Order: sequence, then C-alpha cells, then structure tokens
Amino acid sequence: MLERARQAVLLRPLDRAAVAERVRALLGDALDGDGAAAELAETLEAHTGGVPRYVDRVLHALRPVQAEQSPPAAPFRVPHAALTRFQSELDRLDPRLHQLLLAKAVAPELQAELLTALLGLDADAAWELLDAARATGMLDRGGALLPIARRAITALTPAERRLAVHRGLVEAQRERGGPLLALVRPLLGTGVGGSGIAAAFEEAADEAFADSPELAAELYAAATAAGSPAAALAGRRARAAALCGDLDTALRLADGVLSGAEDADRAAAAHVAGTVLAHRGLLGSSAELHRWAGSVSGTAFAVLALIGTGQLAPAQQLLAEREGGGPPVLVNSVLTQLAQGVRQSVTEAAATALATLTRASSMLEPVGRAELLPDTPAALAALVALHCGEFTVADSVLRRAEAARMGGALAVRRHRLLRAWAAMLRGDTEIAGRLLSDVGGSPDKLEPRDALVASALRAGIARRESDLAALRDAWEQAREVAVRHPTDLFCLLPLGELAVVAARLGEQDRLAPHLAEAETLLDQLGNPPLWEAPLRWNRMHAAIVSERLDAAEPHVTALAALADDHPYLKVLATAAHGWLDVLAGNIDPASVESAARGLHAAGLRWDGARLAGQAAIRTTDRKAMLRLLGCARALQPSTSRQGTDRHGGQDGTDEPTRRAAAALSEREREVAELVVDGFTYKEIGQRLFISAKTVEYHVARMRQRFGCTSRSDLLERLRSLLGHRSTA
Repeated sequence: MLERARQAVLLRPLDRAAVAERVRALLGDALDGDGAAAELAETLEAHTGGVPRYVDRVLHALRPVQAEQSPPAAPFRVPHAALTRFQSELDRLDPRLHQLLLAKAVAPELQAELLTALLGLDADAAWELLDAARATGMLDRGGALLPIARRAITALTPAERRLAVHRGLVEAQRERGGPLLALVRPLLGTGVGGSGIAAAFEEAADEAFADSPELAAELYAAATAAGSPAAALAGRRARAAALCGDLDTALRLADGVLSGAEDADRAAAAHVAGTVLAHRGLLGSSAELHRWAGSVSGTAFAVLALIGTGQLAPAQQLLAEREGGGPPVLVNSVLTQLAQGVRQSVTEAAATALATLTRASSMLEPVGRAELLPDTPAALAALVALHCGEFTVADSVLRRAEAARMGGALAVRRHRLLRAWAAMLRGDTEIAGRLLSDVGGSPDKLEPRDALVASALRAGIARRESDLAALRDAWEQAREVAVRHPTDLFCLLPLGELAVVAARLGEQDRLAPHLAEAETLLDQLGNPPLWEAPLRWNRMHAAIVSERLDAAEPHVTALAALADDHPYLKVLATAAHGWLDVLAGNIDPASVESAARGLHAAGLRWDGARLAGQAAIRTTDRKAMLRLLGCARALQPSTSRQGTDRHGGQDGTDEPTRRAAAALSEREREVAELVVDGFTYKEIGQRLFISAKTVEYHVARMRQRFGCTSRSDLLERLRSLLGHRSTA
C-alpha cells in the first residue's frame, strides 16, 4: 500500500562523504581543517560501518573531548560513553539473540553454523535468528559484528558470561572435530581451567606447532596450568622449547621424561636432548642419545654425530643396518640424504656430498620450520661448500633456509653466522661484520657452537682489517669459548682461523691441544681432502705469521698431495707453494701473480691480494716490486672501511685546517689515518702493500711539511687535520 502511494526509501549506511559531513556538522571548528575531518570520517566508517546512529553516538561522545583536545589522539579509540549507549539495546534483545551476538563477539572467526549449533537450533530457527541479528544493525554485509558493536558487547557483558559462552564454543568445536587454534588462542592468560579446556589447549598447541613453535610452547604451558598432566606433555613441551631456542628448558623437560617409563615419550625426549647437546658442541653424547632413540631421525642424527667425532666405521654400520627403515615420508627421506651427504663428504668427492646435501635442504624447505635438528641440511651443505670454495652456493642455500625458517628460531643464528663466514672468506669484511651484528649477543650468551664461530669471525674480521686492538679482544673471547667446545669435524674452519690469530699474537701454545685433536680426528676419518685442506691452509698461514719456514713446509706438502681432488684444492696448493717461496725469499713475480690471481678467481680475494702484497714487500727487485704492488692493489677487496675519509669534513674543522689536510696526497692521507690509529710502520706497509721504509718516508715528509719537531707533535697535528679525537 505504501509503495503504491509513494516511492520506497531504502535505509542505507552513510558513505564516507556523508560521514565527513556529519563530522563537520557535529564537531564544527573543533577539528583542524578538512584533512582532520576526512581522516576522522575514514576511521568512523571503519568502526561503525556507516550506521547513522553509531556515527552520531561516537561524535556526541567526542564533543566534550574536542573542547580541550583537537584532533582526537592516535590511535583512535571509541569513547566509553559511546559504548554504554548500547546497553539499552542489548537489554531488549531476545536471550538467544543476545547469546548469538556474544558468541560472535568472543569468536569472530567462527562460522554461523557452529554458533547456531551452540544454541541447539535447527536450520529454520537458525536462519530466523540470523535474520534477527542482521536487523539489529550490528552486523556488516558479511555477517560479522561491526567493530563498535563487538567492543560494546564485550565491554558490557560480565566476564563470567563471556567465559561461559566461550567454553561452550570450545566444547562444540571439539565435538565436531574442527580446528581449535583460533577459538582457544584468546583464552591464553585468562586463567580458565578444567579438563575440557586443558584438552583444547593441548589440541590447539598440536595444531599450531607446524607454523609457530613459539605459540605451541605457550599453549602447552597453558594446558598444563589448566589441568593436563605435566608428564604427558613434557616431551612435546621440550621439543617446542628447543625450537624456540630455550635450550635450558628443553633439556630440563627432556631429562625428566628420560627418567620416566613411557617408551614413546622417552624416545622423543632423547631426540630433544641429543639435539640440544649437539648445539652445545657435545657430539659424542648427542650420538649416544640419538642412537638409543632408534628412530629414522635418530639414526640420521647419530650418523652425523659419529662422523663428526671421527667414528666413521660405526656410522657406516648404523647406516647399513637402518637402510630402508621407516615410512617413506618427506622428512625421513631428507634425513636419510643428510646422513648420506655427511658420509659422502669424507668418503667420496666433494661435489657428490654438496649435491646430496643441497637437495636435502631444498626438500626440507616447505616443512622444515617445525623440524628439530641438531644441524640443518642447509648448514651442512654450506660447510661443505665453504671447504671446497663454493662460496656462492653456500650463501644461496643459507638464504633459502633463512627464508623458510628451517629448523625454527634455533637455526637462525647458525645460518647467519655461516653466511658471515662466507663473506669474510671473500674479503667482504663489512658484510661479514653486519651479519655478525645481526646475530646479536656476546659469545657468553650464545650456545658454544655458535659462540665459537662468532668469536672466530670477530677475530678473522679484525685480522683482515689489521685492527690489532679488536684482534686481541676477539682472541680473549675465543680462547675461553674454545675450552668449552670439544674439537669436531664441523668446527675446523673456526679452529683454523683461530690458529692464525694465535700465531699472530704469539699464543700458539694455547691452541696446540685443539689442533692435535683435529689431526687425530682427521686421521681417524682417513684424512678426507675436503675437510683437511682448509685446516692445512690455515695452519700454513699460522706458520707464515710466525716466520717459521720449517713449520709451514709440512702443510704445503700436504696441500700438494691433495691438489688433484678438487680444483679449489689445486688453487690452495699452488698458492701455498707460492707462500713458501715468498717466505724463503725465492720470489718469481710471474708465479706469485698467477697464484694470487688464482686465489682471487676462487673467491679468496683478500688472500690473493695479501700474497701479492707480501711478495712485493719482500722482493729486492724494484721492477718485480712494482708489478706485484699493482697486482695487489688490483686484487684488493673494495670496502668502505678502507681508503676513505671517515669524517668527510663534518666535524667542525676550520677552513685552513681543511686546506692543509687537502694538501696531503691520497697515499699520505692513507698513511696518516693509520699512523693516528696506532699502527706500526710494518703493519701500515702490510695493509697498504708498501714497504715499511716507504711508510717512514711518507711520515718524514709530513713532519717536515708541518714543521713538527717530534712524533707527538705530528700525531696531534694529524689528529687535528683528520678530525680524530685523541685516543690517549
């Protein structure tokens, strides 16, 4: 009848322009211009869905505030006065409708079917109730509560009633066998308990484990607090804690399970404890625990630990006994390849081992986030790659593992430290230092395995940058860490770097027992070329730093014997022979340059430049010296830490001083920077690839030019010219 008399009027929500007009009408001059009105209108539309009465409620509640404050403080919050005006509407609702809206408020992610099932409604009654809910104006077009309505219902309903509805939803979902995580997560921290809720926390934790071990650990703890038996959850809690990096908690929980009586839980706990001990450098104990567990993963990890401690025969026997065991699921296949790859690294060609481990890492990427691993396929592939000069492969496989969060939070530091090591070997000390900083924490806060790599990295970066003070500090840290970490196959790179550092500081004796253990371990494994060669290379450099030709010769001979096993090892062997000639004073410029360029081409750019530079310093043939100096400069890695003005004239130095500094040649500026930093003439010469006499000549010229009568006068003048603060 009405439609025949006149056109129907459809009551639609306000659009943003209409909301903005309403804002200007009710708040007037309280807002700072049209921009503030438009911003508030956008926020109001999001909270209220454009329902006119809700828009007005918020604006009327804002008016007293606007008298003293304009515009509203960010982030925007609906005033409580606007929420309280919902009370009369809620009081007039049918009890079942009120319960439905409350269920939507406490569990907005759940579907309407589950919410109506909670009320025990049939299909027709459910649709009628849902229509009534839409008629309240509190729902958006998709059937979800408007944000302002959800806040009002939550704020105005007693906590006991909200909790009762939430508990009913959880029980209904459990009966259906549906996912519980979204429904249970809001109950964290509420203190709710009971057997049903405890079981729901437990099931939600299992559901969360694959994507978020951190959340799973929190849910397991909540399940225990809500009433689940602690012993029944201890194994899973230990695994979650380990994946989160909380190794102390993981080991405590796992040890408690191992002393219990449930065989299945004890095997899982042995896996957790063995993994924790591997991260702490205790591969011998790790092997025992994993071997005792008896699973496919336990076998793979036991093989890894046995080979890492030099026990090749037991590892091969274990592999043969367990071959083909367990279901052919993805993880079992990956772990079998991991064990095979580590075995291949000591018994077959490096390329074979690298291919196997790289494939294993790629296969694990989709599911590796929730896998608890004593070491990841990516880290082991990177170690093999670093030992055979495949630095690009190492960086690539580690980046992919980081992106996939392989091994969870526990493996993040391991991957980043190995990426830093690859950068350091290439001579990219700035990148290496940045990655090392990203790891965070001092060595005493890291697990022993990571601490050993981190301290050796600090020392290696300092050595390559000729920073003697930093080198001494890093050595002090590394020396203590090395005592805590037994020697194993997978720590030979940091051990070799520290051998050079110890020789540089005249403390070779402190590392001698560790190097003897490394020799014994390699001998037990049959001296595999892949693992032996880099250690020989570093020990040769330790002898060179000590100026001990007799100590260097055995390592050069050993490298020559390994040269045919891989092109990279041939490069090392050639360069080692070149170093021996340089140390003996038998310098052939063509041979040295060829060896240096070979190192550079293999990725060892800093090593190549250093070989050419040291040969240039030691030769007495001026023509050869110039040729080798040119080669050294050409091969020197480019880095923002070297050869640049660190102050850029922005330190307040006056114009005459800047002109005097500008009068320095490029070479004099480089020498002056290093003199002020406290380097000796010999150290400056090694860094700039010039002789100590040439450094002395540059210093004498600067002293004469500036009229300085003593070294202290020159240092003060140079500090002023270069903008350095006194380091006295």
